[in-house]
Amino acid sequence: MKITLSVIKADIGGWPGHSRVHPDCIEVARKNLEKAKKKGVIIDYSVLAAGDDLQLIMTHKKGVDARDIHKLAWDTFELAAKKAKELHLYGAGQDLLSNAFSGNVRGMGPGVAEMEFEERKSEPVIVFMADKTEAGAWNLPLFRMFADPFNTAGLVIDPEMHGGFVFEVQDVIKHRKVKFSTPEEVYDLLAFIGAPSRYVIKRVYNKKGEIAAVTSTEKLNFIAGKYVGKDDPVMVVRAQHGLPAVGEVMEPFAFPHMVSGWMRGSHHGPMMPVAFEDAHPTRFDGPPRVIAAGFQIANGKLIGPVDMFKDPSFDRARQMANEVADYIRRHGPFEPHRLPLDEMEYTTLPSVEKKLEKRFEKI
Repeated sequence: MKITLSVIKADIGGWPGHSRVHPDCIEVARKNLEKAKKKGVIIDYSVLAAGDDLQLIMTHKKGVDARDIHKLAWDTFELAAKKAKELHLYGAGQDLLSNAFSGNVRGMGPGVAEMEFEERKSEPVIVFMADKTEAGAWNLPLFRMFADPFNTAGLVIDPEMHGGFVFEVQDVIKHRKVKFSTPEEVYDLLAFIGAPSRYVIKRVYNKKGEIAAVTSTEKLNFIAGKYVGKDDPVMVVRAQHGLPAVGEVMEPFAFPHMVSGWMRGSHHGPMMPVAFEDAHPTRFDGPPRVIAAGFQIANGKLIGPVDMFKDPSFDRARQMANEVADYIRRHGPFEPHRLPLDEMEYTTLPSVEKKLEKRFEKI
């Protein structure tokens, strides 16, 4: 059976500040998706939250970019944002950058990661949701899952994986894309994805052309033309049966790699893997967080979620993230804690520059 898994997220208001989604907003979203399920618009759903982002996870048979599904997500976000405004939550509806739905939520603020696939006899899927960072934060984990034999033993010992994978990389500045086949083009791939603020892995395929992973690559600041919040991306990864095992998918996050985002979207910091209950960043609005929801899909139904980072084996990653956060925070407003100037263009810094423009003198 061919299934579409759609993960669509938006910041509809924080409680308090940028720390979490209010339970009433989550309940509004659940009720609306339950109505859609009863009407047959979707097969199943799960509503979660990562930091101040509301996460809609839906299964259906309508394919990617389906108008009905995107309209459902948009309407759900609007209802949740209405509740957020009633509660005077911070930044209520900030990711809803348009006043009217136009057939698809892409380019309207919400982040989207969707994939269509033939459901296997056993279909394990991990949905990753990050807060206080950008889409390029998935580059390093995805590389390790699908191209690094030191992370993924299956690349060496599983005949179905030994041929490698194909990475689709998007240039989010020039709006173009390119595909790299690994392992033969692994150095070319690294030359680009090592610059995650510009080159972002959008999809990963096996050599048969079957989808293995997909991410959201929407750049909020580029859409709005100013800083309105970080992208807070999502990612979907299929596992097992010729793809990385669930443990190989999770392993990259044992290292809290540095990502951009954090406070005001203007700083580098470690991405901390946490349980659902700890996905509420408060220290300097961070450090950046990632949660992982594990599902088995059965005839389109979502069996789960399992809180994949609620595991003591990730305690050291969390400890390391806190140590790195201590170190990098001591830099205060200096680089490399603060992003380099070319990445500050869509933050609040330009308004400061504009204010002082007339005080500059030629040398």
